[in-house]
Amino acid sequence: MAKERGRRVIAQNRKARHDYHIDDTFEAGLVLTGTEVKALRAGRASLVDGYAVVMNDEVWLQGVHIPEYSQGTWTNHAPRRTRKLLLHRKEIAEIGAATRESGITIVPLALYFKDGKAKIEIGLARGKREYDKRQTLAKREADRDAARQMAEHNRSHGSV
Repeated sequence: MAKERGRRVIAQNRKARHDYHIDDTFEAGLVLTGTEVKALRAGRASLVDGYAVVMNDEVWLQGVHIPEYSQGTWTNHAPRRTRKLLLHRKEIAEIGAATRESGITIVPLALYFKDGKAKIEIGLARGKREYDKRQTLAKREADRDAARQMAEHNRSHGSV
């Protein structure tokens, strides 16, 4: 069987980019059981309520839902169990220092397979205020309108 290549996204946390300013991102490996990997290969996971904490110089992922594997037996995993993240010591120190600062939290942004290995992208996030969210939505809408106007202009003046 050929080795898996590239990046295949399983789950994304789109709401995180809406609710938080993402200051920095890290790619981490996950310590998983066999049935968790099989459930992920089936493309099932939810990052919505997930977050990570630094305890005893280790980073732990909490609240991420990986549903039980349908063909699993009594060895099946708990869907919302705490999972250890695999990062370099320097990255853990950087994340730990940032989270001690007030208002910074660690949120999962994407869960994916990279060259056959399960990886998670986590971000150091600072919460957005309500007016920040409105500004972001207004800017996105303005950019979309501008792109639409440009496309319309190019269509009408491009090929004559």
